[in-house]
Amino acid sequence: MRKTDNRRIQRYLCLSCKRSFSTQTFSVTYWMKRPHLIIDIFMKTSGGMANRQIARDLHMNPGTIDRTISRVARHCLLFHARAMQQAPPPNEIVIDGFVTFERGQNHPFHHHHAVESETDFFIYHTDSEVRRSGTMTERQKIRRAELEELHGRPDPQAVRKDMTHLLDVSLAGQTSAVVHSDGHQSYRRAIKDTNCDITHVVTPGRAHRDKRNKLWPINLLDMLVRHSSANHKRETIAFSKRRQSSAERLTIFLVWRNYVKVQREKKQSGPTPAMARGMFDHRLTVEEIFSERIFRDHIELPERWTEYYDRKVVTRSLGKNNRHELKYAR
Repeated sequence: MRKTDNRRIQRYLCLSCKRSFSTQTFSVTYWMKRPHLIIDIFMKTSGGMANRQIARDLHMNPGTIDRTISRVARHCLLFHARAMQQAPPPNEIVIDGFVTFERGQNHPFHHHHAVESETDFFIYHTDSEVRRSGTMTERQKIRRAELEELHGRPDPQAVRKDMTHLLDVSLAGQTSAVVHSDGHQSYRRAIKDTNCDITHVVTPGRAHRDKRNKLWPINLLDMLVRHSSANHKRETIAFSKRRQSSAERLTIFLVWRNYVKVQREKKQSGPTPAMARGMFDHRLTVEEIFSERIFRDHIELPERWTEYYDRKVVTRSLGKNNRHELKYAR
C-alpha cells in the first residue's frame, strides 16, 4: 500500500535474475514521495516562477525543487527526442543565439535555438560559454582578467562549433534546406561546416521586428522565453547559477511550447506547433506528457543533449558540479 494516496502497487519478481520491480518502475513518478510535484513543477517552471518561489508555494525545501526540475527536464529531453524520431525534417528554419549568464554577468553564455519557419516549432537548442564583452569599466576589465586567469578562458570558437552541431541535428535527414539568421559571422562559418546544402538568407538584426521580418519565429521564441522563464527576465535576481540548470529549464519550456501551448495566444482553439507539423492530432495535456516513463536506453539523444541528461555541463567558477549518475534512475 502506498502511503501517499493509499493505492495498492503491484510488485513482480523476475524468475531469471531474481530482481523485483513494480508497476511504479514504469511510472515517471518512481521513488517519489509526492508524485503530484511533477505536474506542478512543470507548469510553474514554464509559468515564470523561480525555484524558491515554487518552493514557498508548495511548502517544499528549495533543494527538492532543484532536483525535481532536473528530473522533469530529463523526461522532457527523452519525450521530445522520441517525438522527433518519426517527424519529418524541416525544410526552412530560423536560427539565433539568446544571450544570458550564469552566477553573474562575468560569466555570459549563449543559448542557440532552431525554429521551423512555418509552424514556430522549437526544434533543438545548445549553449556556448563565451567571454564577457561589450562596454566595461577598467575595474570590470581587471576582474575579467582575474577570473580568466583563475578559471581559464572560454573557447573562442564555441559559438561556431555549437551552432554547427545545432544545424546538423535540426536538419538531420535533409539534403537541402533554407536557413534564416542575422549577420553573425559565426553562423556563416557554421553553415559552411554543415553536411547539408543550405541556402542562407541573412536579415539584419536592426530590421524592424514585426511579422513581416523573416526572423519573426525566433524573435517570438526569444520573447516567450523571457516572458515564461524567471531566470531570463530582464534585471532578475532569479538568474541561473549553472548553465546546466538553464538548459534544463529551457528544455521544459521547449516541451511546453511545442506540445501544450497553442501557436497564437489569441487563438486558443488553434493548433500547437506540434499539431501544425502533423506530429499530433490534438493539444497534449501535461498528464499525457508524463503518462509513462521513458527509459534512457530506448532513446538515442544528440551529443549535447546527452551531456544535459547526465548533467555534465560544467560551470567553471563552481568547485563542485553534481552529475546524474544514479544507476537505476536512467
